[in-house]
This record gives sequence, C-alpha cells and structure tokens, in this order.
Amino acid sequence: MDSAPVEHLVVMGVSGTGKSSVGRSLADRLDRPFVEGDELHPEANVAKMSSGVALTDDDRWPWLEAVRDAMTEHARAGRSTVTACSALRRVYRATLTAAEGRVRFVLLDVPADLLRERVAQRQGHWMPPSLLESQLALLETLQADEDGVVVDVRGDVEATVADALRLLVARTAPAGGRA
Repeated sequence: MDSAPVEHLVVMGVSGTGKSSVGRSLADRLDRPFVEGDELHPEANVAKMSSGVALTDDDRWPWLEAVRDAMTEHARAGRSTVTACSALRRVYRATLTAAEGRVRFVLLDVPADLLRERVAQRQGHWMPPSLLESQLALLETLQADEDGVVVDVRGDVEATVADALRLLVARTAPAGGRA
C-alpha cells in the first residue's frame, strides 16, 4: 500500500481553458482518478447555464461542496486525485481546500482572445459562449499564499501537462505556503 500523503490537484480556470482535457491527461500521467467537477453540478445549475444565465454564489456552494466531498471520499480510500473545477474565486477555493488531503491548484491561463475563439468553436457542451465574459470578470488569480501554480496555456495538452508538472515539482512547499 502506498503510504504517500493524499494530494488533490485541482485544474482550474474559466470555460474553454481545457480543464477537462488537461485534467484527464494529468490524471493518466500520475495514475490518479479523475474527478470531473462539471458532472457534479445539480441539474438546476446545468439548466440555468444552458439557458445562458450565470450562476450565483448560492447556486455554486452546493456544487463546490460536492466537489470537495468527492475529493474527500477518494482521500478516505487513500487515493490522490486530479479534479477539474473552475474554482474562479478565492472563497470557492477555500471550500475545496477543506477536502481531506493536500489540495493544490493548477490555474490554466489562456489569453482572452484565444478563449473566446475556443468557446465559440466548442460543440456539444452545455456552457454557452455568452457566459465566458461573466467568468472572466469573476476570476481571481491564485495569490502568493495559495498552494498552486499558474500555467500559461499556449501549446497542446501534453505540453501544458508537462509545464504543470514541472511547475508543481519546482513549488514543493507544504500546503499554505509557496516555495
């Protein structure tokens, strides 16, 4: 049995950054379960966003708690995870860091023009392009005292994963501090 401490990597950012693609690839590379935060949204949230209405904080809290609880469930089984979750505001990230185990963030940073292009071309996703601007306005970047890294996403998924892993290894401070 692996006695390494449980660690959750939360791949975060606004719609269109590639959270799910990067998260799945990172989970594969690290041999960890992948938690898709979008799948944990209550039906009412999905319906609201699908109709082009931005979520309120009251809409988000039960969802963020479900993401936190999913990570905790894995932690109690001794499993580290990679989780995709927008985690746009610091207060949202505080909810996620209440999960059992160390919670680290990987903020995918994509230029706004490229994001608009990606979201406009995306098909089959319930999140409409019209909500991107509200997410960009809401995004609070990681602060110096948060356990995480910012990855500049300009290359393909594998290049992004390699950059994320390199930055995470370089920043090995324990939870709550930065190296």
